Amino acid sequence: MFTDFLPLDLVLRGLLLSLVALIWVITVVRIVGLRAFSKMTPFDFISTVACGSMLAAAVQSTTWTSYVQAIFGIAGLLAAQVAFAVLRQHSDAATDVMHNTPVILMRNGVINEKALRLTRTARTDLIAKLREANALEIDRVQAVVLETTGDIAVLHGDHFDERLLEGVKTID
Repeated sequence: MFTDFLPLDLVLRGLLLSLVALIWVITVVRIVGLRAFSKMTPFDFISTVACGSMLAAAVQSTTWTSYVQAIFGIAGLLAAQVAFAVLRQHSDAATDVMHNTPVILMRNGVINEKALRLTRTARTDLIAKLREANALEIDRVQAVVLETTGDIAVLHGDHFDERLLEGVKTID
């Protein structure tokens, strides 16, 4: 790609292509904004993973065609992410299709076994998240929510605002 001397070509290609690709990703992310690598929706997560994969493909490119394709693929993915975020802001139907609903796994110190089964969440994972959140007394845990991102949020303490559970599904 750069020289006829293979070892030097490999070093130059690796350094230059990775530097340019990284600068490109930083530039596109600055244009797209803070949401570029968020985990708010499953599509956000997929975009992040795919961008990383395309960045790796760009760095490992052996032709200019594959390099440019990977670079523009990154921009296309992030542009799609922006378009889907705007669509979700203006359409409840789009939100329903693209967004998972958070689920209550535990409420007022009582673990919802049915919710654990339906969400395929292990009880041991729930308990680990309680420890991670420094929940010292199960009876003081107000709610545990499996978020749309797959993260588990633990809400504990003496005071609780019910608005925190807005849009969260309860499985009975």
